[in-house]
Amino acid sequence: MALTAVDRALLQRCLNHDAGAWNDFVDRFLGLIYHVIQHTSYLRSTPLRPEETEDVAAEILLQIVSDEYAILRQFRGQSSLATYLTVIARRICVHELARRLAAREVQPRLDGQGAEPEEPAKAEAGLERLEEIQKLLNKLPARERQVVRLSYLEGRSYEEISTELHITVNSIGPILSRARKRLRKGMKHAPPNRPAAPRPPAESPGK
Repeated sequence: MALTAVDRALLQRCLNHDAGAWNDFVDRFLGLIYHVIQHTSYLRSTPLRPEETEDVAAEILLQIVSDEYAILRQFRGQSSLATYLTVIARRICVHELARRLAAREVQPRLDGQGAEPEEPAKAEAGLERLEEIQKLLNKLPARERQVVRLSYLEGRSYEEISTELHITVNSIGPILSRARKRLRKGMKHAPPNRPAAPRPPAESPGK
């Protein structure tokens, strides 16, 4: 779907910092942004409370307006503005969901005892594991890597992936299945995380 004259005019008003332009932009696309957040959180099985949904929506709007509307300036008009904003909102939402999930996992337990001493080490090990998964993902064939990224990292539907990559919907399931097998095989052969070697005790000044 091509860029409409209404959206083209609204986009230009925002880039020109015309009075009331940003309010009109929010009025027009806030419902779309909320829909993207709810749909993405549902696909990733990460339910959000109403206030969390509002926080994510606010973060999306902040990123759109930041750096003199850099995100809007990057829009080339090769699709509808709604389609472009859907992609942008989904990417930001996926990042926010991952960040919030990570924060919950390392949050100290609210039992009066605080976090266990091993908690920082667990968090660091988790980050290292994520880096390993990213390295394994980069070893996938290009087409499989693209499908995995769109499906798992961006929460795209099979229909959206089909349109984006110009492949049939029926081929996406088998591609994801092969990719999962490759990733599982790679993780089996990956060396386990090793704890950091203890530092030798410092010598006393008299020695």
